[in-house]
Amino acid sequence: MTVLVINSGSSSIKYQLVDPESGEAIAVGLVEQIGESSSHIKHTYEGVKHEFDETLSDHGEGLRFVLHLFDTIGPKLSEAGIVAVGHRVVQGGRHFDGPALITQEVRDLVAELAPLAPLHNPANLRGIDVARDLLDVPHVVVFDTAFFQTLPEEAARYALDREIADTYAVRRYGAHGTSHQYVSRKAAEYVGREDLKQIVLHLGNGASVSAVVNGEAVDTSMGLTPLEGLVMGTRTGDIDPAVIFHLHRVAGMSIDELDDLVNKRSGLKGLVGENDMRAVWDMANGGDANAREALDIYVHRIVKYIGSYAAVMGGLDVLTFTAGIGENDDLLRAEVIARLAPFGVTLNAETNAIRGDEIRKISTDESSVTVLVIPTNEELAIARQAMDVVAGL
Repeated sequence: MTVLVINSGSSSIKYQLVDPESGEAIAVGLVEQIGESSSHIKHTYEGVKHEFDETLSDHGEGLRFVLHLFDTIGPKLSEAGIVAVGHRVVQGGRHFDGPALITQEVRDLVAELAPLAPLHNPANLRGIDVARDLLDVPHVVVFDTAFFQTLPEEAARYALDREIADTYAVRRYGAHGTSHQYVSRKAAEYVGREDLKQIVLHLGNGASVSAVVNGEAVDTSMGLTPLEGLVMGTRTGDIDPAVIFHLHRVAGMSIDELDDLVNKRSGLKGLVGENDMRAVWDMANGGDANAREALDIYVHRIVKYIGSYAAVMGGLDVLTFTAGIGENDDLLRAEVIARLAPFGVTLNAETNAIRGDEIRKISTDESSVTVLVIPTNEELAIARQAMDVVAGL
């Protein structure tokens, strides 16, 4: 039995055909630049990557082309035992604390929540609508915010006028929850204990950190939207909200211009003109002072969150790095852990330098905290949650 996992973006469709039991990704693909003059498509099956350039005007054409690739390149979905389609949706608000079978009511709630994730939910919804028309199997939605429904009110509620906050659903929802849940569970399995105080660092172009106690999230860095928290590829992360008022008043910037500034032209890109961490390292190693400063700012913010979350939890057992930067950047991990040395956290340089897809411990046996690198697998997590829903039908 397989699950087709779809992550529909504003101009893209990422997909995987997954065997939830074995964890194998049978086929993987990406459709980019939908609606532009030329769309680029990648489809990988049995280790062979096929690439195409087509003109795809919308997500409907994009997904129809994907289904054509399954029929012509493989595997044929009619013969692959597909039992469900799992859809990633960023914002589930307070309505969803787990995956849900997509009914008209659920579909309408996803649409209703679009103002809380205007860059994500509408695009996610387009993928849902198109896929439901084309694939006659149960469709399940898995929300980035679901894992963080357990946040205590002291972590989730902002110190904003209560009536306004409640009327307009302003609170901390978090994001990357599927990854944080998957990785924290893997860490518990690796250590062999459930009663853990964990911090998970999901470091990619988008970055977030969570505090997890006994398997439940108690705090997370992303807030009402994915803008809050760590320094990211193009997002500011934490910033004094008065900066927005200041720039509106003295620079005459509109709301749309400010939105674009803090979400798309800030973070590493705003500091050095590059949002790819590898390029930032190359610049820093080449003597670029701004790039070195950007790395220091990035690391400082991470360490600041580690310290605050350890205090919130009353201790720390496991610190885990995951996602593109977290899994692959040994230099960054070393810099973070070096700043934790006063607290007895020590690095095993040999295991930290290892690259691969396996879980690995990168702290020494003497370290006060177990530090791990765990590859995240949001697609597998979505597939398994979708399968759980289907099994209950």
